[in-house]
Amino acid sequence: MLLLTALGTLTQIRAAADELDRHDPSPADAVSWFEEKPGKFRIEVYVPTKQDAASVEAIVGAAAPELHMKQKKVKTADWVAMSLEGLPAVRAGRFMVAGAHALANDASGRKKIWIEASEAFGTGHHGTTWGCLMALEGVLRQRRVTRVLDVGAGSGVLAIAAAKSGAEALAIEIDTRAAAIAEINVRQNKLGPRVRVIAGDGARYIAGQQFDLVFANILMRPLIKLAPKLVRALEPGGTLVLSGLLQTQAPLVREAYANRGLILERQIPKEAWMTLVWRKPQRL
Repeated sequence: MLLLTALGTLTQIRAAADELDRHDPSPADAVSWFEEKPGKFRIEVYVPTKQDAASVEAIVGAAAPELHMKQKKVKTADWVAMSLEGLPAVRAGRFMVAGAHALANDASGRKKIWIEASEAFGTGHHGTTWGCLMALEGVLRQRRVTRVLDVGAGSGVLAIAAAKSGAEALAIEIDTRAAAIAEINVRQNKLGPRVRVIAGDGARYIAGQQFDLVFANILMRPLIKLAPKLVRALEPGGTLVLSGLLQTQAPLVREAYANRGLILERQIPKEAWMTLVWRKPQRL
């Protein structure tokens, strides 16, 4: 396994990442990018072979010729942890998401959410997860949250954040490995009685139920497809938080949900990503 990295401006890094995303099949096993310090961004690309590395360098070179990619070998089993181990703790409103070491040294008074690097998406560093946490922060400033549904829960970070704020949460994750990791994270955060993790599509668990807060941090197409179910699962006066969207994809999702009578209360941009916060009127 090889890790390719480069530092550059936001424009350069986004151009490289977008071009890699457009290739199907892609030579990369995983692509991530984040702000390393103000004005300086890093892209990290994991590839299985030297031939794939050469392909990635060619793609990146065409999209952002200013970027200089560096290579190093990593152990195949460790690539996910290595991609995250250098990242700082994430602060989003009253929440702090980090591994055990960073949490032990924190005295900020924020609600601590213990999430270690793993295959499951959701450490708070990605713009979509951060946006959902900030959406939760906004809701909590206005009212209590009691019953929460987290669709596409990944690491379980959003359900855990809601539970740490006093809610009962149902976390649904179709990927069985990610669901198992979410279970571990729930136990580590000592929230077993407050968070239930379901592996699978979860449809039968939410049928006939309504929640006062629903998260769906997935992708554009399933968000549009799931609109009828998510709206039904939201109680009148409740809040629906949608993410997993590029800013360019947000208009299509806004149209799908506005047509179902929801009111768009807030949009939370972060880098290339967008989080949409909706309210269901008391009467539709």
